[in-house]
Amino acid sequence: MYRSRVATLGVAALVLAACGGNGAEAPQKKTELTLYNDKGAWTKYFDEMGALSKQSIGLGMKPTGYTDSAQYQAFIKASFRTNVKPDLFTWQTGGMLEEIVKQKQVADTTAVWQEAIKAGDLSQDLAPYYTIGGKQYCVPMNVAYWGMFYNKKIFDQYDLKPPQTWDDLVKTAETLKKNGVKAFYHTSVLFSFVWFEQLMAGTDPDLYDRLSTGKAKYTDPGVVQVMERWKQLIDAGYFINPGDKTDPGDVLKTGKAAMVSFGTWFNTSMTTRSMKAGTDYDFFVIPNVDPALPKTSMIFESGPLCSLTKAADPDAGMRYLKWWTTSEAQDKWAKSRGDVSANPKVTIDDKVLGAVTKDAGSGKYRLVNRYFEATPPPILTAALDGFSKFVTEPGTYQEVLQTIQKAADEYWSTHQ
Repeated sequence: MYRSRVATLGVAALVLAACGGNGAEAPQKKTELTLYNDKGAWTKYFDEMGALSKQSIGLGMKPTGYTDSAQYQAFIKASFRTNVKPDLFTWQTGGMLEEIVKQKQVADTTAVWQEAIKAGDLSQDLAPYYTIGGKQYCVPMNVAYWGMFYNKKIFDQYDLKPPQTWDDLVKTAETLKKNGVKAFYHTSVLFSFVWFEQLMAGTDPDLYDRLSTGKAKYTDPGVVQVMERWKQLIDAGYFINPGDKTDPGDVLKTGKAAMVSFGTWFNTSMTTRSMKAGTDYDFFVIPNVDPALPKTSMIFESGPLCSLTKAADPDAGMRYLKWWTTSEAQDKWAKSRGDVSANPKVTIDDKVLGAVTKDAGSGKYRLVNRYFEATPPPILTAALDGFSKFVTEPGTYQEVLQTIQKAADEYWSTHQ
């Protein structure tokens, strides 16, 4: 209730500003920037970054965090039409970023990228995710590699080890089931796509990539087979109830499920619950479904930190984005959250996550763009609804795939 009221007041303030505005305002010189974000749980970490930036470059930052993704997106898009604009804001790569870049709302950061790559603060491998029409926009707010977090005490109790093959993973799930423990977390809300992307990428990553560009159909045999495998896992009783509203961090801590698949950013959920890596929980790379694939597929994501072309003080915003990529900023950002960094120079304290980051950067894994970013927004909307239906009614998978493909046909008919 409180969150909704805050969001409503925020939108109302924008509307009032729009009604009372007298054209473009004179450029301002700011000493503190606003950072609107959809990561309300990270306010503490953003506050710490604001204090460090004030000390380092004389430019503070004050976060305003949302926890409802739809409300947040509506707020940012409303700001495009008003005189009240965020100095900085978080967003998504892929189709969502391309959409607002084409509307000429996002500041060009090509110069920041060129300088950061030359200094070794950003990897050239990341640039394509931020490149639209040959130019870069925004900088990486974070990067994350997806795998499986697991409750180490449960694994130790049943003498289980991180699986080396997909068959090992299924055997682990079966052992847990026999002992009355649910193996996996899943959900029917925003993250309903997680198991689809993991099964697709681990079975046929080329098909996964073709889906994202309209060169394959959701009704193709390879996709149908993935859904059938997913259904088998659900029917076997390995998952918790997808409608369970328990926070996944609490699911893992309490042992309601022994394993939770998320990006490395989920490590923050463990550290904020006073759980110790290597003792209370740990992390492993999920093996491919198809052991014949040349590299293990790893889901990858990177969330942008952006500035508007018509921000109140564009120069200050660009200074902040430039600072954000530096080792000083990224060392603080990664260590405070117990997470990985987009800056290759930053040392990760957590040994497992540090090894994953190093291996991912060395080409050991086949990095696969997260489904949420890889899929065009209109298709994504249909897919999230479809997967949400599927996890509660697994027998509907054929109908679900047909519905998603209908949305894909409509989209690609005008976007090829």
